[in-house]
Amino acid sequence: MGPKVADVPVKERCFLKMIRGRKGFHFIILCLLLSSMQVQAASYLQTLPPHLIQSVSEQEIYEGMIALGMLECPVLEKADCAKAYENVKNCIVRIGMGNAHGSGLIWKLEADRVIVATNKHVLDYWQEEDSYLYFPQGYYMDAELVGVSDEYDVGFLAVDNGQFAYRELEQLRSVSVHLPVYEQLVQGEEIFCVGAGPEVGELLFYEAQLEETRRYIADFDAYMLYGYGFARTGMSGGGIFDGYGNLIGMVTGGTLQNEIAGVPLTDLVKVYEGIALSQAKLGDR
Repeated sequence: MGPKVADVPVKERCFLKMIRGRKGFHFIILCLLLSSMQVQAASYLQTLPPHLIQSVSEQEIYEGMIALGMLECPVLEKADCAKAYENVKNCIVRIGMGNAHGSGLIWKLEADRVIVATNKHVLDYWQEEDSYLYFPQGYYMDAELVGVSDEYDVGFLAVDNGQFAYRELEQLRSVSVHLPVYEQLVQGEEIFCVGAGPEVGELLFYEAQLEETRRYIADFDAYMLYGYGFARTGMSGGGIFDGYGNLIGMVTGGTLQNEIAGVPLTDLVKVYEGIALSQAKLGDR
């Protein structure tokens, strides 16, 4: 015999009345049907073919970010050298070579390697057994020489991506390279230089003023990007940027008269394309 309604708490009385009546019968049937449907749905999900469940690897995520340009240094909409520096500092590496050091630029992120650009005269000291790259995110990495130019003070190193975890690679940023921006530079434009400082992890930032995008300088026997500013030892191979954060040249030299000179962006692009083409031809053999 079931419980008397009077003996049941008030909150349960409506439920008991529903069960004892015709509506209660339908309610029980509905509950049973819903329970059966849930069991069948769970069973169906467990038997779905594996190919309907797609997963994306960390490698695919990284390569997708490269393809979408998500790992390129962001640029500002309004020129501000100090703010732009906060973006581009993640593109500068320190090149350690025994007791000497220089600077480098994260030129390009590829699926299997990181390309770093620097001055050819910096690489004169490069020896793979005791040289390394230090990334601003705190990574020490080995690298190999990719190639140097016979005409310009430019060379490139490559770091095998196998030395990184993919989450570490996603923290890197390559410089923003856009030739139309370089071609529209004007005299007197505010620019800045960034390079490695004397201590590991230290970066140097100096504002400057552009004078000419191409001036012949006898000491380099080359046409250089020329301006008024400051650069010190160890900054060679670092970057010269416009006020938005676009790369416009590579720091190569400076004088006590507050003059700076750098390899123009056009020459950097030319050298890299030539080296990349040579490597592609070797790969086809």
